[in-house]
Amino acid sequence: MAKFSIRELDIWFHQVHALSQASLEIESNEILSIIGPSRSGKTTFLRMLNRLNELERGFRMSGKVEMDAKDIMTEDRELIRKKVGMVFALPLPLPLSIFDNVAYGPRMHGVKSKKKLEEITEDTLKKAYLWDEVKDRLRVSAFKLSGGQQQRLCIARTLAVSPQVVLFDEPCSGLDPISTAKVEEAMLKLKENYTIVLVTNNVKQAARVGDKTAFFLSGELIEMGDTQKIFTAPKDKRTEDYISGKFG
Repeated sequence: MAKFSIRELDIWFHQVHALSQASLEIESNEILSIIGPSRSGKTTFLRMLNRLNELERGFRMSGKVEMDAKDIMTEDRELIRKKVGMVFALPLPLPLSIFDNVAYGPRMHGVKSKKKLEEITEDTLKKAYLWDEVKDRLRVSAFKLSGGQQQRLCIARTLAVSPQVVLFDEPCSGLDPISTAKVEEAMLKLKENYTIVLVTNNVKQAARVGDKTAFFLSGELIEMGDTQKIFTAPKDKRTEDYISGKFG
């Protein structure tokens, strides 16, 4: 079943046509990897899924983005952002303890029970593959964590408000291989309960974790399909050239 249905989506920022006539579906409980060179429209597309583009000056759009068969532009914006969480390229922990970073969102949404907050914190840190590393120092500042641990903390913080979808915008761009592997392991496990959309500049990462892969170029969706087919027998030569490293 499709979690998102996108039809003829065009996005502009002032006079810049950032995305042109994108149409695709994103299935529930799958990982969609989005690849493409810089300024290809992939992050613009990602930010449309939780309406973050509206924060940018000069934004306008045409077309339709539906989530669970409902037009997201007619839904409450804050509700959409609760349903569709996002993990950014650089980890941005709050200047709080590890525990309070995870508990922040649930508290903002009215959870006051200490026991419930402790349960949410343990559950989400386990889902982010961080619990075993921090369970004995939850009151320590999040800034004491390594970069990779901070990114997994941000994943846990995103999960703490019970989203249905998690967007990842180049989440491993600043991480070492070991930390990258842990984030990828978390993603593969999370798709059992969440729909995941991953923007990545690392085509090998896209191949490792994506059930499907979409290739964007110059604001256009060039092709999308099962990851194995995209990487072994792409239909468009531009996709093949990008994957093989001839440009990008």
